[in-house]
Amino acid sequence: MSIASVCVFCGASTGTNPAYREAAQALGRALAERKLTLVYGGGAVGLMGIVADAALAAGGEVIGIIPQSLKDKEIGHSGLTRLEVVDGMHARKARMAELSDAFIALPGGLGTLEELFEVWTWGQLGYHGKPLGLLEVNGFYSKLTAFLDHIVGEGFVRTPHRDMLQVSESAQNLLDALDEWQPSVQPKWAEQKPS
Repeated sequence: MSIASVCVFCGASTGTNPAYREAAQALGRALAERKLTLVYGGGAVGLMGIVADAALAAGGEVIGIIPQSLKDKEIGHSGLTRLEVVDGMHARKARMAELSDAFIALPGGLGTLEELFEVWTWGQLGYHGKPLGLLEVNGFYSKLTAFLDHIVGEGFVRTPHRDMLQVSESAQNLLDALDEWQPSVQPKWAEQKPS
């Protein structure tokens, strides 16, 4: 699969561990070095601002998508290649997905998780065939990935759909995995009732 742009979901705060900041910087640099456009939520604060600043400092192209209602709260980044202001969160997520060939989640809060799970569900349903990844930083996602394995074991998610999500502790390795990923699962459809 040919990837030209990567959407990064991440926190509007930096979290408590300096490793989160370092991972965001490493990802931003890696995207720029590979000439991949960063698409993200458009904020200048938290990990959002850090990943954008790192990509820009390394000569990368960065496109931010931010709702008007959050432009002031998340302090819309004024130094991007392009900042698009949209009507709301649904428009933000749809536009980020439209502009992106792959998705990565850095550490973040509820919004990060919601964005990741929505785009993953879209892939599961066959709405897109784009790769997804988690950048695992200092065990941040370890309990989540264990829970994902649990719901597979309980029969609520099929293994091929669980395997759509690539996980790595290295930005470079994760980008390699996303670049090599090929869609190999049929979309999920609700189980049929017996006749």
